[in-house]
Amino acid sequence: MSIFSRFLPKRKPVEIKNNMPKEKATIRKTFGIYCHSHHKTSGDKLCPQCQALLATVMTKMNRCPYGITKPICDRCDRTVQCFGSKQAQEFLHIMGSSQKRMFFSHPIMTVKHKLASMGVDYAKYQQAKKIDDKVKAKEEASKKRAKDRKAKK
Repeated sequence: MSIFSRFLPKRKPVEIKNNMPKEKATIRKTFGIYCHSHHKTSGDKLCPQCQALLATVMTKMNRCPYGITKPICDRCDRTVQCFGSKQAQEFLHIMGSSQKRMFFSHPIMTVKHKLASMGVDYAKYQQAKKIDDKVKAKEEASKKRAKDRKAKK
């Protein structure tokens, strides 16, 4: 501890943000844009098929095992386990096909969503890198032990 440590600001613990309301709003607007362009609905109303899928998505989001720290659904590893394979494909298709239209109608929301998805991708990359480093370290340690055993004989 230095003499200046009591004058410096103390580190605050990382705050856990609840991103669920923002993600739900993004998904609702994306579904609205998709349904309006593909099923020719008017206003904020959705067709019955899109309404049913949206209700399923919102229910599954509320039951997410990650809680409020959940990653974005289209970047999550558990999308197929949460939704089922058919619904996951439909959901990912809707989210992917309405990206351009979403950018023109809600540019700030789209950029924030894209940045969040890039953050999830980066976290996955770091996690995979850490696991690979551990595996390489174990392999090197086992090779070194094997050499030591041969040297003793």
